[in-house]
Amino acid sequence: MAVSGSKDFEPNVADYVEEAFERCGLELRTGYDVKTARRSLNFLFADWANRGLNRWTINQVTQTVAKDISEYPVGTLTLSVGASDSFTVGETITGGSSSATTSIITKPDSTSMTITVPSGTFTSGETITGSSSSATTTVSSAVSFEDVQSTIDILSAVIRRDSTDLAVNRVSRDVYLNIPNKTTTARPIQFYVDRQITPVVKLWPTPENNTDQIIYDRLIRIDDADTSVNTVEIPFRFYPCLAAGLAYYISLKRAPDRIQILKALYEEEFLRAAEEDRDKANISLVPSYSFVSAIS
Repeated sequence: MAVSGSKDFEPNVADYVEEAFERCGLELRTGYDVKTARRSLNFLFADWANRGLNRWTINQVTQTVAKDISEYPVGTLTLSVGASDSFTVGETITGGSSSATTSIITKPDSTSMTITVPSGTFTSGETITGSSSSATTTVSSAVSFEDVQSTIDILSAVIRRDSTDLAVNRVSRDVYLNIPNKTTTARPIQFYVDRQITPVVKLWPTPENNTDQIIYDRLIRIDDADTSVNTVEIPFRFYPCLAAGLAYYISLKRAPDRIQILKALYEEEFLRAAEEDRDKANISLVPSYSFVSAIS
């Protein structure tokens, strides 16, 4: 008997919706059926984010720090400008018409700056002025927050100095709040993730140079299911969990007699997928650098 020789089965949103309706004993009849199912699918993605079941969306961010700046967006905020050459890393810039302010973290090229989370909203075409350089230029386009706001959490982080990665410990809001002198400058040894709509990572001590890098793994959102022809960015092994979860969510609205059985099936598939999604590693010993002085 011949096998297919293909390994490209990849259901799109419409396929998942049809499968879920069939499991509910329903027929897909109207455009509203598709709309409400797609909405349920996006709620299901939010449930997975809360449960930590999308580790395939982990990406690594390398952020060069700026001296005397302790707060950084989790991800990248880029301000596109006419010319950035005359501005100084670390200085505050202010919008002439919006009065929005932010600090420059890096200057990747001659027409852009990576910045801290701004206070206020810069507007395209307005003039910005540097606080220490007195340089001026115009804003080319509004800042996009999509990259940063797609962050769910930071999983782990290190500080890289002179090609050596040194551990930094995550602390709670309460511990960070009780640090007596947050303006102390040295090599950062602790970080706190402020999980706002636009999340930021706060380093302590405050960086003492413009050359260290904070490198972290962050968990980001799954892309929304916007249209029926969209595919869903999940690995093959998670297809059953998604189909079961969507069927359960739809049953809550359309098939109350099947809620219990579909919920049980979803939880079973979820546990199986979560077990497969966990990190697998042999026991190993990793040298600790916690004894290294923060001012080394």
